[in-house]
Amino acid sequence: MIPYGHQSINAADLKAVRKVLLSEWLTQGPEVSNFEKALTDYTGARYAVVFANGTAALHAAYYVTGLKPGDEFITTPLTFAATANAGLYLGAKPVFADINHQGNLDPVAVAQKITAKTKMIAVVDYAGLPVDLRAFKTLAKKHNLILIEDACHALGAEYQGKKIGSISDMSIFSFHPVKSITTGEGGAVLTNNKKYYDQLIMFRTHGLTKDPTCLTKKSPGDWYHEMQMLGFNYRLTDLQAALGTSQMRRLDRFIAAREKIAARYDKELSGLADHIILPPRSTQKRSSWHLYCIRLTTALANKRSTIFQELRAAGIGVQVHYIPVYFHPYYQGLGYAKGLCPKAESWYESAISLPIFPELTKHQQDIVITTVRKILDQAV
Repeated sequence: MIPYGHQSINAADLKAVRKVLLSEWLTQGPEVSNFEKALTDYTGARYAVVFANGTAALHAAYYVTGLKPGDEFITTPLTFAATANAGLYLGAKPVFADINHQGNLDPVAVAQKITAKTKMIAVVDYAGLPVDLRAFKTLAKKHNLILIEDACHALGAEYQGKKIGSISDMSIFSFHPVKSITTGEGGAVLTNNKKYYDQLIMFRTHGLTKDPTCLTKKSPGDWYHEMQMLGFNYRLTDLQAALGTSQMRRLDRFIAAREKIAARYDKELSGLADHIILPPRSTQKRSSWHLYCIRLTTALANKRSTIFQELRAAGIGVQVHYIPVYFHPYYQGLGYAKGLCPKAESWYESAISLPIFPELTKHQQDIVITTVRKILDQAV
């Protein structure tokens, strides 16, 4: 089976992790800061705080905005559930707005959902293609809202020539094995806001601080620390951080490889216009190509389940991104109903993600292309 995504691990990665294994620090050591610096150096953000996973990073970012029970935040349903779940952890209510033709949250749809209860907007760079950040920054400023960017798909992507990670109030990355780089599990919040940075650091480690400038009492000795918020143990280990730093050195190569595969798919599948819609392109944005998502045309969308199973049976590890968040039973139990975001629902019903990752060989690409053509032609 050719998977839809896969990590790339080389000898340098193994060497970096081995070095930590033989060191004095397996966790809470210097490699965490090294990884955070690699992220800020690459993106241009002032601060980076790494976490145990992308969901923990989302939870932390939402927490430091001051999100609380009674607040609302607007987000997309076309995302992994964690984008909305992180607000539920804090007692806030997710409000879902519809998407545009690129699969990203539509600023016009979001504007119509803003109320006095709205605290923040949580956009998602679907498949690695950035949202219209200029429009969202303008909207957030107009209504005094915080702009959170779930950029878990988008490390290495660009918006108007600027790296994703340095534009929104806070940007969240994930380092799961199928993402741009991997630490096994892992995540990060990037920000230019010092206040957010300080709170993120505390939230990551039980809400504790030893910083003498933050203590409420004079420290009686080096052992002294204070728990000033109800934080969590969301730390990333030095083993993972060392792997992340090593991977960052190849990030541009990873993105270039993904771009090359996407371009080949575009070329080879362009003759199937009656069957599929290819992923969107934009002159203002550079995608990180986390996903290569084709959508079946209206004539074939009702056959998506059969086409999906046939592709899997032929050894192509296709996937669907995503089941709309409010389709899940838990959200249905909260009172969300189908029909809320018709464009996102239509996208879901027609979407199939094809394999794309840096080490996908030309031979494997040939198999994907030939198999997709064959099965779609037979489906008509």
